[in-house]
Amino acid sequence: MSEAVVPQGPPRRLRLPGASFDRYLLRGYGPLVGLLVAFLLMAVFVPTVAAQKEVVQVSGGGSAAPGAAGGTATGATGTAGQAGSTGGPVTAGGGGGGGAAAGGVASSVAGAKVSACGGQKYQIPGDPYSPPCIAFSGNNGGATSPGVTATTINISYRVTSDATTFQQQLAALGGADFQDTEADIQRTIQGLADYFNTHFQFYGRKLNIEFFNGQGSLTNELLGQGQEQADADAVTAAQTEHAFAELNGVTEPYDDALYHQHVVAFGAPYLSAKWMGDRAPYEWSIATECNDVATTASEFGVKELGAESGQTKAIYAGGSLQGQPRKYAVIAPDNPWYQDCANAAIAYANAHGQPVTDDIQYQLDLATLSSQASSVISKLSNDGITTVYCGCDPIFPIYLTSRAHEQGYYPEWVVVGVALTDTDIVGQLFDQSEWSHAIGISYAGPTLPSRATLGYAAYKSVRSDEPAHEVDIIYAQMYQMAIGIQMAGPDLTPQTLEAGFRAYPGSIANAPNAEFGTWAFPPGHFTPQIDSWIISWDPNKVSPFNSKQGAYTIDSPRYMNGQYPTGPPPVPKGFPFTPQSS
Repeated sequence: MSEAVVPQGPPRRLRLPGASFDRYLLRGYGPLVGLLVAFLLMAVFVPTVAAQKEVVQVSGGGSAAPGAAGGTATGATGTAGQAGSTGGPVTAGGGGGGGAAAGGVASSVAGAKVSACGGQKYQIPGDPYSPPCIAFSGNNGGATSPGVTATTINISYRVTSDATTFQQQLAALGGADFQDTEADIQRTIQGLADYFNTHFQFYGRKLNIEFFNGQGSLTNELLGQGQEQADADAVTAAQTEHAFAELNGVTEPYDDALYHQHVVAFGAPYLSAKWMGDRAPYEWSIATECNDVATTASEFGVKELGAESGQTKAIYAGGSLQGQPRKYAVIAPDNPWYQDCANAAIAYANAHGQPVTDDIQYQLDLATLSSQASSVISKLSNDGITTVYCGCDPIFPIYLTSRAHEQGYYPEWVVVGVALTDTDIVGQLFDQSEWSHAIGISYAGPTLPSRATLGYAAYKSVRSDEPAHEVDIIYAQMYQMAIGIQMAGPDLTPQTLEAGFRAYPGSIANAPNAEFGTWAFPPGHFTPQIDSWIISWDPNKVSPFNSKQGAYTIDSPRYMNGQYPTGPPPVPKGFPFTPQSS
């Protein structure tokens, strides 16, 4: 591993840089700041709760008539089918335990009657991610696993005390107040649990969400510290909350601790398939496995930007770098679990005749990101790097692009597709003269207007008020969990949950409202995304999500991992574009 570029001396804590340019970049994005905090910490959502334990029991019957999906999937077209790409359908495969299977669901519970729905093929008609429709009656087996009873499935949610501190500091940096309160987020979780309890087949059970205040710190755990506190919180989840699963398993130490307590964790923060597989069947997440992200981004670079493309000059760079022979750098957090995947990307590139010149590590430390960015940009510029792969959290590129612009350094920025950096609302925060040179990959699907998303529609189908701004992230993680529970059948255990994921036939490919990309769970994978496409940044395009200037463009079909074509990437005519004033 090459040298890490970090500031000298002890890290500065709880102090943010005050550069006016940084403040300008974030000003006016109060609702987004909370979302950025979540992914800076690689967390899905991080509300705070009162000091006492609070238990939220939501209404709705898991044994309700399946498929009663009022108001879901705005703008859906077609019917759900098996996951696929331009290369054809992909079958997730698998299957449950003994007994007659219905739609891929099998049951070994005596007295359980599980069958396909008469006259309805999909649980949620029009929803591109819907599992098959399942009818159930009879015995569900009662307490089939710790945290499961005949009527409930206990889902814990750890709350840490440092979330508010980060939110307050980013609010100060951005010069805007948060619009999502603690009550907003808890209400959104409760509303979506009500939605899934009502619309999915949980075999007479319902989700029972239990919030508890933990001892651990997300900050410490993302820096590889705090294992003792994470262990204590996992014991609380297992023995006090009696959880079958934890919905906020968003750090490596906490997820590992949950595994040792035999609690299923949802939310692993871009960890590798090997890491998750070593702890199967207890680790699942919507954050794409970093080995997939790393090797796919490297595959894109080799086949379309470098050694195998016939296009070896930095034609998308700016200034003096434009047209120079490409020299590559990789930037990723210094956490060991991320470095394993960065190493995989570098090994792929090296093996395909595209050596990486600079392998740069940085710390996920909010207080030092600005100073780290200055050091990183100076090194990249001095080394003549033309093409930068940024496997970064969403905050670091704000500083990187700001410092690069200050130094007149305009490389090609390769989007790796992690931590919301491939979304319009985050790309809008980066220096636009820099990000106009951004091209790369995304596992996400098409960008929808904020009030036409699947999560928003699901919430509004059960509530009349407005959900939290983070509704779509919360919804996606809970949807993944709901798929596993339904496909597991009445005999719910961590092992049948995995079998259920494997039996899920997959989402519809290329659906116009498939905003999370194409989903399936083939063996060896613990996150759902199975294909990606090529994106490039247009600083002048208006985003459909928030009607603000700056959006990604897509002129590419979706490709399975390992199936990217060789040749120059598809980009809009005139790319890279010169930013115009808004």
